[in-house]
Amino acid sequence: MDITKTLQELKARPGFAEHVGMTLVHNGVVRAWSRKDHAPVSAVRVRHDEARMRAICREMEQRPGIFAILAEAREGLLKPGDDLLFLVVAGDIRENVKAVFAELLDRIKSEAVIKQEYHEA
Repeated sequence: MDITKTLQELKARPGFAEHVGMTLVHNGVVRAWSRKDHAPVSAVRVRHDEARMRAICREMEQRPGIFAILAEAREGLLKPGDDLLFLVVAGDIRENVKAVFAELLDRIKSEAVIKQEYHEA
């Protein structure tokens, strides 16, 4: 996902200026260490359930004040520093946007993205 281009396209949608006062962006990257025990990580194999991810986004777009949600996950063997997950939540006020953003991130990570870490030998 090209964040700059994506935000420009989002801003061009009808109703954006009337309904959006905040846009939050998440750019998750592969860490060089494991969250579990901080062991060095050489790569991560990632798979995602595109249909589940879309369903979560559509469900959460129905929340009060939310104008649009966009999500993109990368798949395959990724190295530390590689982009892994992009999320964009646009909505009216920060209380609505922040709450949805936090839940969206947690749900996509737990329900739609599967990662397998490879550790240095």
